[in-house]
Amino acid sequence: MAMANLARRKANLLTRNISTAPLRFSFSLSRGFASSGSDENDVVIIGGGPGGYVAAIKAAQLGLKTTCIEKRGALGGTCLNVGCIPSKALLHSSHMYHEAKHVFANHGVKVSSVEVDLPAMLAQKDTAVKNLTRGIEGLFKKNKVNYVKGYGKFLSPSEVSVETTDGENTVVKGKHIIVATGSDVKSLPGITIDEKKIVSSTGALSLTEIPKKLIVIGAGYIGLEMGSVWGRLGSEVTVVEFAADIVPSMDGEIRKQFQRSLEKQKMKFMLKTKVVGVDSSGDGVKLIVEPAEGGEQTTLEADVVLVSAGRSPFTSGLDLEKIGVETDKVGRILVNERFSTNVSGVYAIGDVIPGPMLAHKAEEDGVACVEFIAGKHGHVDYDKVPGVVYTYPEVASVGKTEEQLKKDGVSYRVGKFPFMANSRAKAIDTAEGLVKILADKETDKILGVHIMSPNAGELIHEAVLAINYDASSEDIARVCHAHPTMSEAIKEAAMATYDKPIHM
Repeated sequence: MAMANLARRKANLLTRNISTAPLRFSFSLSRGFASSGSDENDVVIIGGGPGGYVAAIKAAQLGLKTTCIEKRGALGGTCLNVGCIPSKALLHSSHMYHEAKHVFANHGVKVSSVEVDLPAMLAQKDTAVKNLTRGIEGLFKKNKVNYVKGYGKFLSPSEVSVETTDGENTVVKGKHIIVATGSDVKSLPGITIDEKKIVSSTGALSLTEIPKKLIVIGAGYIGLEMGSVWGRLGSEVTVVEFAADIVPSMDGEIRKQFQRSLEKQKMKFMLKTKVVGVDSSGDGVKLIVEPAEGGEQTTLEADVVLVSAGRSPFTSGLDLEKIGVETDKVGRILVNERFSTNVSGVYAIGDVIPGPMLAHKAEEDGVACVEFIAGKHGHVDYDKVPGVVYTYPEVASVGKTEEQLKKDGVSYRVGKFPFMANSRAKAIDTAEGLVKILADKETDKILGVHIMSPNAGELIHEAVLAINYDASSEDIARVCHAHPTMSEAIKEAAMATYDKPIHM
C-alpha cells in the first residue's frame, strides 16, 4: 500500500489531458545504437543542470546511449554554478563570521579581532563550485555519457542543432529528447538588472564590496538567504514584498516565528509594498515604493538592490513552437505523468514543467522520466517534496500546512515541541525554533511536518520518509531516537500529536 502511494503522481499538477497510454519502443537496451549509417542516441538531454545531468547519468546506467547538451560550458546548471551551491557556501562562511564576532565569547572563546576578507570568502565559494562541476564531468566519463558544450534547439522531434561553445555547429540525433533547461530570473517591469548596482541572485553572489545598504525585492527563499549573507557581513538589509507575508507558501505559525527571528537579526520588512520606480543614475540606487493597494509614495536609498521576485521557465531559443510542443500561459511545458509532451518522443522535466522549482525535484523528475523511457516505472509525488530555507535558523517543511488543511476541510491534530525543551539544543545554545506535526484526526496519518531550527534541512528527512510511507505520528513516537540529539524534538512533537510529550 505504501509503495503504491509512493508511486502515485498528483494529476492536478499536470495541466493538460495528454494521453497516458503506455509508450512503446523498439530500441534495445544495449549501449550501441546506430541508424541510417549515422550515430543516433537513445536519449538526448538539453540542459546539464540537476535534472538534466542526473537524467543523463541514470539513462546511461540503464544501458541507453546518452548525450547531454549544456550551453554554459560547465555542468550543474543554475543550482551548482550560480544558485544553490555558491549561496550555501556564502551562507556558511558568513555564519562563521557572525558566530566568531557575536557568539564565540559566550562559549569562552575570545578573539581579539575578527575581519571579513571578502575576496578570500568569494574564492572559497568559487573553488567549491569548480570542484563540483568537474566532479559531474567525471561522472559523465565514468558512465560514458557524451557531453556536448553548446546551445541546442530543435530541428525536428528527433534532431537538435547545437551551436557549440567553440563556434561550430553540429546536429545531435535521438529517439527520445528531454528538455531540462531549467529557469531564469524573473524580471520586473521598469527595472533593468545590470549585475552591479541592481543585481539578480547571480550578481548578489559576486559583489566585490559589502554594501552599506541593501534592498531586497521579494521575500522568498532566495531573497531571504542572500539578505542574510550580506546582513551578517554588515549590510543594513530591507526586504520589500508585494504580498502580505514573507514566504507565502510556509506554514503560518512557523512563518511568524521565522520573521521575528530575522527581525532580531536586524532585517527590516516592508510588506504589502510594491515598487513603482527605480533610479540608478547616481552613485547608489533610489527605489520608489508605495502600498500595494495604492497610496503615498516613499523613496528608499541603497547601494545595491537585489531583484528576487521568483523565476520563470527557460525555454527561449529552443524552437519548441517549430515542432509543436505545447506550453501554458506562463511558458511551462505541458506533460503527462510520464513527462511526455504532446509531441511523440519529446519530454520535459524540472523547472520547465509544473511543480516546485527545486533542484531535488528536478533530479527526481529526471530519474523517473528515463525510467519510463527504459520501460520501467518512475515516480515523483510533488506533495511530498521537502522545501528548505537555508537561513539561520533554517526552516524546512514537507506535506501540508495548517492553512491548507483548513481550506481543504480536513480534520487534523497538531503536535508541537520547542527546541527550548530539547537537551542538545540547550547544551549548545541553539534552542530557537520548534517542530510542528500535523496528522489526520481519525487515522493519525502524518499530513505535514514543519521545522524551524539550525540544521532543519537535515532533520526534515525523517519526516519525508515517514510521509512517503504513510506513517502515523505514533510510528515516529515509538522509534528510539539517540540522546542527546536535535532529532529527539521530532519524536517529542510526534508524541504531542497523538498523546503527550515527555519533556514539556
